[in-house]
Amino acid sequence: MSPSYLSPGVYVEEVDKGTKPIEAVGTAVAAFVGYTERAADLRDDEVISLLGKPTLVTNWSQYVQKYGSFVEGAFLPDSVYGYFANGGGNCYIVSIKTLGASDDPELSSSAAVAVPSLDGKTQNLLEFTARQGGTSGNGLRVDVRHAPAAKDKAAEASGKELAPSEYTVVVSLNGQAMETFDGLTSGKGEKGVETAVKTRSKLIDVKVTGKGDMIPAEGTYQLEGGEIKTKAVTLKDYQGSVSERSGIGGLEPLDDVTMICVPDLMASYSAGEIDMKGVQSVQQAVIDYCENVRYCFAVLDCPPGLMPQEMKEWRNTVNYDSSRAAVYYPWIEVADMTGSNGRTRLIPPSGHMAGVYGRVDGTRGVHKAPGNEVIRGALGLEVQVTKGEHDILNPIGVNVIRSFPGRGIRIWGARTLSSDPSWRYINVRRLFNMVEESIERGTQWVVFEPNDQNLWARVRRDVSAFLSLVWRSGALFGTTPEAAFYVKCDAENNPPEVRDVGQLIVEVGLSPVKPAEFVIFRISQWAGPSSE
Repeated sequence: MSPSYLSPGVYVEEVDKGTKPIEAVGTAVAAFVGYTERAADLRDDEVISLLGKPTLVTNWSQYVQKYGSFVEGAFLPDSVYGYFANGGGNCYIVSIKTLGASDDPELSSSAAVAVPSLDGKTQNLLEFTARQGGTSGNGLRVDVRHAPAAKDKAAEASGKELAPSEYTVVVSLNGQAMETFDGLTSGKGEKGVETAVKTRSKLIDVKVTGKGDMIPAEGTYQLEGGEIKTKAVTLKDYQGSVSERSGIGGLEPLDDVTMICVPDLMASYSAGEIDMKGVQSVQQAVIDYCENVRYCFAVLDCPPGLMPQEMKEWRNTVNYDSSRAAVYYPWIEVADMTGSNGRTRLIPPSGHMAGVYGRVDGTRGVHKAPGNEVIRGALGLEVQVTKGEHDILNPIGVNVIRSFPGRGIRIWGARTLSSDPSWRYINVRRLFNMVEESIERGTQWVVFEPNDQNLWARVRRDVSAFLSLVWRSGALFGTTPEAAFYVKCDAENNPPEVRDVGQLIVEVGLSPVKPAEFVIFRISQWAGPSSE
């Protein structure tokens, strides 16, 4: 309906007739579920527990700040490190168990140390305690240094040495000075050590157990005694809850997550916390999650120590059938970063694989199969798979990692776990995920618009423009856009009975490019051109 014009004048109207561009969504944001050294964030001098809560990290330094570093018994730190090393970008961390620190007092004790008084009369003048429970506090050290005593002429004349009245406390973590508190006393007020440390320290707490006019003895004091009691992880811990925003369920509100890795599922299995049926239950829960949210892909690990024939038997036993999941075999060998110099360890490959997905998406596009790609950081393989053994694994959807002389360690498979030939390849599934989600997000403006020929034309225009860009990127097969895709939205697929129930049906057909998995050269003897 046109606006009313009641008096002479110039009127300006804004008319929305332009296109509504559809932007491609991101395809390479991973979520990692597993064990970490700790799980806490420091905000406004308050320790916030991150246990079980999906938390975004954008680089390795940020991960270390929130979750600690490499730790024995956990594969997630190595997987995240390999993810970033192989080209992965943003990712979410879901720590369901901490192995070095805990905010739960029932599961941990904090490292502590007592500092005596200078005159030796009070053995516990100050008691320093790590703010976070667990073994991570054992890396803390407190250095107490005395400030020069104030000069007194009478004391100098008598030759009597004055005791210092203030001191400095330096807090170090793993040998590196982190916090310094100058001009402290053992009394109350702003200079009091309790007040200063409580308001400014992110690492320790302190309690004065002696008189306020006393000062501590100089020296270096190492905190110790921090322990953590591990608890068995169950299927429920992995599954989590959508309402509580924990575990895998906590990822559901995060629209940008496109990949899920659960490397420490194999740590749970190796530790005897769950059996092989438990492994299958967790992996099936991950697959079900990806199927339900539609635009996510599960990167699965195989159990450790399997030979190729055993891997075939395991694959047939678990019997997964999904186009939104892939499994990789065997485990990869990486440098042991937990402190054992010169040693290596075997880890599940899923984190490194997710990083390769991100690298390929960034350099080539989501339509490029993540195969024939070098795995950065991989030093070896648990099993050297032969071509004959590969022949029995590839047809059942096991993506084999192989080592080639002079060409490095490469991913030599790009198949999903689907029995449907249309969804055999990872890149096809992930390309459709990207296209579908991009169209879904980019056409929200259509809802409640008048369902007529004008709307149909606008939808066809916008979707076709987006798919033309996808075709130009090399993701669709065809020498022309018409040969690569079609968009149908007209009276034929939107008859009155469809419009009467409030529906608008748009039919989109895509011709995706498939990877050249088998390259065949047919060579024969040739006599050459005949001479006349």
